[in-house]
Amino acid sequence: MNEPTKNTDIPTSLANVQSLIEESAHRAGRKPQSIQLLAVTKKKPLADIEAAWHAGQRAFGENYVDEALEKIQTWQALHPDWPAQWHFIGSIQSRKAAAIATHFDWAHSVDRLKVAQKLSTNRPSDLPPLSVCLQINLDGEASKSGIPAEDAEALANQVAELPNLSLRGLMSIPAPRTGFEAQRAVFKELADLLSTLKSTHPKLDTLSMGMSADMDAAIAEGATVVRVGTAIFGARLS
Repeated sequence: MNEPTKNTDIPTSLANVQSLIEESAHRAGRKPQSIQLLAVTKKKPLADIEAAWHAGQRAFGENYVDEALEKIQTWQALHPDWPAQWHFIGSIQSRKAAAIATHFDWAHSVDRLKVAQKLSTNRPSDLPPLSVCLQINLDGEASKSGIPAEDAEALANQVAELPNLSLRGLMSIPAPRTGFEAQRAVFKELADLLSTLKSTHPKLDTLSMGMSADMDAAIAEGATVVRVGTAIFGARLS
């Protein structure tokens, strides 16, 4: 976790990514401020997160619970007056749900009722409801978490009833596709699914989709959260 990275100019890289988001938003006829940049900090040292924070970044995404808890707890001890929003974006194991519920602001990868129930049960009463997204496996990839699109409505109905969760929307990590139109087509599937769910869950407002390679297409189809790591922090040194 504390290994250096190749990228030593995080503020410049962060500004470049933000510029790309703004350009994509303008092409899509959207307001750039409607799109949140989530800086993916898995396997990155705390110094990198501090550099991004000083450059204006406030939302950070982590994939591995134990690694994230060390960072979050250290951050809170060192920087109690530095506001940061922590998003869990990795696969959620039931035995880790309590830690996620306690230390994170968002969980993007809910794909089972059992996990959602544990998140709700373990959310501290002095914190606001945990914001959650349902993870949709658009390509049916066995190697990825998520539920089929046809199961989303049933799970959404169940999760929406849990008292300490706030169901916000959908997340997906589709298989890589070559070309803007192919990328856009799969993101449209998620956007259409959210639109359908909003008929019964009108408060849904989040489409967590798009990374460095397909961010432009995701924004064209309505992404409200894009998840970017390497383009900001560089590749991890082996």
